[in-house]
Amino acid sequence: MTLPIDALLPEIVASLAATPSLVLQAPPGTGKTTRVPLALLDAPWLAGKRIVMLEPRRLAARSAARYMATLIGEPVGQTVGYRTRLDTKVGAATRIEVVTEGILSRLLQDDAALEAYGAVIFDEFHERSLQGDLGLALVRECQQVLREDLRLVVMSATLDAAGMARVLGEAPVLSCAGQNFPVQIRYAPAPPAHGGRPQWLEHLAGVIREALRSEAGSLLVFLPGEGEIRRLVEILGAALPGDVLLAPLYGQLAAEAQDLAISPAPQGQRKLVLATAIAETSLTIEGVRVVIDAGLLRQPHFDPNSAMTRLVTTRLSAANAEQRRGRAGRVAPGVCIRLWSEDERLQPFAPPEILQADLTGTVLELAAWGVSDPAALAWLDLPPAAAWAQSRELLQQLEALDAKGAVTAHGRAMLGLGIAPRLAHMVLRGRELGLARLAAELAALLSERDLLAPGQGSDIHDRIAVLRGEQSFPGLHRERLRLVREAAKRLQESGTRGADGSEARTRPGRSDGGSGGARPGRMETNGGASAAARGTVARAEGHDDAGRLLALAYPDRVGQRRPGGEPRYVLANGRGALLPPEDRLAREPWLVVAESDGKAREARIFLAAPVSAAALEETLGAAIRDEEFVEWDAQAQCVLARRQRRLGALVLEDRALAKAEPEKVKAAFCAGLRQAGLEKLPWTPELRQWQARVQLMHGLEPAQWPDVSDAALAESLLVWAGPYLDGLTRFSHLEKFALRDALQGLLEWAQQQRLDQELPLRLSVPTGSSVSIDYTTDHDPVLSVKLQEMFGLTQTPRLAGGRVPLTIHLLSPAQRPVAVTQDLASFWANAYVEVRKDLRGRYPRHPWPEDPLTAVAQRGVKKRGE
Repeated sequence: MTLPIDALLPEIVASLAATPSLVLQAPPGTGKTTRVPLALLDAPWLAGKRIVMLEPRRLAARSAARYMATLIGEPVGQTVGYRTRLDTKVGAATRIEVVTEGILSRLLQDDAALEAYGAVIFDEFHERSLQGDLGLALVRECQQVLREDLRLVVMSATLDAAGMARVLGEAPVLSCAGQNFPVQIRYAPAPPAHGGRPQWLEHLAGVIREALRSEAGSLLVFLPGEGEIRRLVEILGAALPGDVLLAPLYGQLAAEAQDLAISPAPQGQRKLVLATAIAETSLTIEGVRVVIDAGLLRQPHFDPNSAMTRLVTTRLSAANAEQRRGRAGRVAPGVCIRLWSEDERLQPFAPPEILQADLTGTVLELAAWGVSDPAALAWLDLPPAAAWAQSRELLQQLEALDAKGAVTAHGRAMLGLGIAPRLAHMVLRGRELGLARLAAELAALLSERDLLAPGQGSDIHDRIAVLRGEQSFPGLHRERLRLVREAAKRLQESGTRGADGSEARTRPGRSDGGSGGARPGRMETNGGASAAARGTVARAEGHDDAGRLLALAYPDRVGQRRPGGEPRYVLANGRGALLPPEDRLAREPWLVVAESDGKAREARIFLAAPVSAAALEETLGAAIRDEEFVEWDAQAQCVLARRQRRLGALVLEDRALAKAEPEKVKAAFCAGLRQAGLEKLPWTPELRQWQARVQLMHGLEPAQWPDVSDAALAESLLVWAGPYLDGLTRFSHLEKFALRDALQGLLEWAQQQRLDQELPLRLSVPTGSSVSIDYTTDHDPVLSVKLQEMFGLTQTPRLAGGRVPLTIHLLSPAQRPVAVTQDLASFWANAYVEVRKDLRGRYPRHPWPEDPLTAVAQRGVKKRGE
């Protein structure tokens, strides 16, 4: 069968003969995955070496290898083979190896020059997986430093080809047009939610039934995950037409069931394939004429705050939607039904995984490669600096990197296990503890999704029992159990082979001084084998051992039960976590959380193991700190001094500290005062007046006078109040605090004298009375004085050499304000007439002259005869 890519193959071969890198753009269905590797086999520059092609998914790798083998009339494993994490079919005669993510990095770490290979092909690179980006960066480095003859091909359906060409040193870009048949797009959005929960799966089931009635051919339905596939199977039930073969398709499915989903339907039948994004690219599912797209993706999202990765369901991108649409037009005109409205606008591309993933494995890979600064390599998107720094810090805690960021012997041994760094550290240390089997089982369990159905408890001991055949549960996932058992067996066998990373390896050198790098051709050898690799006698497992091992992997997720009836925990990283009250572990005082939903405020625990405080002390002793805490206790309203043993945010031991440093006590007391507010200080009206006067002078002359606002005083509390706080540990002691002396210590003697001159406490009025001035008002200072005492005064007094106006509150004989003014002359000339008219009848014994400017000021009532 002729495919669109066939016409371009001569140009591809010629381009790679002239230049070592190539970007190939080709939509799904053009044949690039299977035709290009075969076309390169006889290229002179390959010189009999192998081709390795990276596929993002295991199913796609296996399918591509089998189809290529079929094209040349051989079984898979001869000229064409494949490698996945748990399944390998490669022989001595193999020339094309189709590998999954992670395998390529292992090949590079074992042989940095890839001496056995002449070409590396990255297929479906638009998926932008973290391992794909890492693999490309490493292969490009290999090509630039060690292997100028190594060919590098990046193939994709939808990708920024120009950007990729720049990363590959301005590589040529070739494009292949597709030959898909036309696909009609229809939209069938789900109706509004009922009772707050959208019933979109029921709606989807109805769309499927209608499509089966009205359309010919097989159907491919895209759903976000395995859970939705299972629920949809239940909804569809047995009501499907007799000629329809229902075929789920997802990553955790057994290989035989996956093969059934992608193989042609039996004669006289058609298939209904319910698939995750696994079917989006690289696979050809025979006979599909109708695609129904739920419009959702489930992707891992790493939360750097909780250091947990959780699966998040999101709307797919326009590029994803286009990939899925194309699946309907492979063999004939087709239909694509989308479960969203036509006017909804999708983002052009999904964000690359490198921008939102846990980078711990990547940092370790690059450290082993000799790179400590990611900017030294070629990336389409540079790893985020914050995530990089966090991952590096974790690897140092796991003893995989030294203080300078160079890989250690333990780090190389971790990398050799081919599992996540946390789990690799656990496995290696578990071997040293004589718990190799249990550590391998835990690592295998945590590398796959949970064996048990939801609602069957969080205790990881139940999963261990299932794994060992000692217990069974309803809804047990048999295929997942098989994968876990194989992975556990592989990890145990790697321990008996001494997989400690001690073998000699050649690494590409760097001229940038990156730590841990060797020059080209230089051999670097790790140190001697660890205690684990030398062999440690297994011992009987104890109740705490699973928790101890998990604490090695997740020291930041050790949880301590909070006081109270509810099973709420605080983790060593400071985050909260909780269990359902009915969970078997709900009464445990200490847990290690292996999996949770990763929510920021309080995560729900899915998998955990109990552990004792003594086991934590023994296992994580290096991370436990003895610290003295002198701090304010808001509830007790006093300074508490404690000596604590802490694991992160957790308190393992807490006892009173007999004698604390006085300065620490003062600092804690000041912190409590700041929290409560300076109103707690023994203020008097006189001291508040002093504060207001000084603050007024600060506003006039900020460089000469201190800021004595409450905010400023609180900020510098320890400085000005500290000398007077000896022995004070609770607010009730403040009655002994010499606040006046402390405040006045902020001014020099000359300043205090000037303060009294510029802003006096009292002012003499025309009667000779000395009237107090109120400086604590919101605006200007206020002089409250009886109106009759101001007769004859036309100029309003001002303060601070005339810079501060004085507000006069003129009082009635009853001491109530009858006028407020900063202009006495205007008041006498204008407002006084109305005031006199209003008050002279009510207060006849007090003088109300017609001319207040010539009248004599008086304190009391009229003199006899007036």
